[in-house]
Amino acid sequence: RCGRLRSVSRPAQPGAPSERAIVYLMAGVQFVNVLDFMMVNPLGPDLAESLAIPTSLLAAIAGTYTAAASLSGLASAFLLDRFDRRAALVLALVGLALGTALGGFATGLGSLLAARVVAGLFGGPATSLAFAIVADAIPAERRGWAMGIVMGGFAVASVLGVPVGLKLAQWGGFRLPFFGVGGLILVAAVAAWRILPRLDAHVARARAERRPLQALYGIVSKPVALASLSLTALTMMSGFILIPNIAAFAQYNLGFPREHLDRMYLLGGVASLVTTRLVGPLVDRFGSTRMALVGALMLVAVMWTGFVSTLGAPVLAIMTAFFVAMSFRGVSYNTLVSKVPLSHERARFQSVQSAVQHGASAAAAFVSSALLSELPDHRLVHVDRVAWIAIALSLAVPLVMLVVERTVLRRDAAAACEASLS
Repeated sequence: RCGRLRSVSRPAQPGAPSERAIVYLMAGVQFVNVLDFMMVNPLGPDLAESLAIPTSLLAAIAGTYTAAASLSGLASAFLLDRFDRRAALVLALVGLALGTALGGFATGLGSLLAARVVAGLFGGPATSLAFAIVADAIPAERRGWAMGIVMGGFAVASVLGVPVGLKLAQWGGFRLPFFGVGGLILVAAVAAWRILPRLDAHVARARAERRPLQALYGIVSKPVALASLSLTALTMMSGFILIPNIAAFAQYNLGFPREHLDRMYLLGGVASLVTTRLVGPLVDRFGSTRMALVGALMLVAVMWTGFVSTLGAPVLAIMTAFFVAMSFRGVSYNTLVSKVPLSHERARFQSVQSAVQHGASAAAAFVSSALLSELPDHRLVHVDRVAWIAIALSLAVPLVMLVVERTVLRRDAAAACEASLS
């Protein structure tokens, strides 16, 4: 019988950053990347008024970003493993900063969409590289802890970034948040260049491949990879069919004051930040599927109560619970999919996964825009239909996650068995 082999961490090289430093730096990268993406959604009502954009088309703005990120993810799947991860990450962050700042110069829907395309083209690879760097640096048995911290960047973006962005928009118009976030992204690029060492141990093997398209097909056509990509599509669509419409729904349908939107995201972000730190170790202990099931059941309850029923639950309570449930599922999902690719396949697989992630998010956003319509007072119609679709997709996520988790465990057990016999 083959016993389990414990992973042994390599001793750190002299002068190299610690695991903790790398994880927190990637959390910072995730913070600015997510902030760039997230701030557009709560700014939706401001954008609609300043640029004369129908509220029913606000989801299309976010969908344009994710569609561009999906395309760049597919393109970078052929390239990222052939280059030093540090240099590639810095380039992606600089491009993201430029695209974000361009949003501050928008004069209408067309110019805003063009700026979000530029941001998405660089934001997609930045996400892939951040998770690839964490997976390279942190052994599998501690990756739930690491992913909990990195996913905390999402929560911090809500706790600090989104409320501050909303306040800046109140003080200086919608343009000010775009310029401010663009500056923060440049700071993250400089920090990544100064702190990270060269990360090119994977390059020689990747460049030795004569047929990169065939090699990529060999990576993504594995059953575990196909299941993981299906899981990604389900996870993203189930959340993103609702997320771009939350601010407009809360303000126009539920009567939540615009000047208090920052409180909604602040409370949700604090709850999410606490949740991600708690869920990471639980994922390491109990597995991704069990924690994702908890998150899925919470999401279903929140979506039904807040978007389908007429119970009149407090807006702040519903939105905070939504953030908590998404955090349960997000940490579980990211921890599991980080274990799917082998080390020399990681950036390419993460790029394809990012492409599917953003493509599914874009599809969900465009579907919600097609299903929703707007009344003269800006209220959204048919939100309940969108919520029922989100509920159905959310219930399917733990089932697909169970398939992926069992497949990964069987593969790793077989590899450990083979290694112990050799």
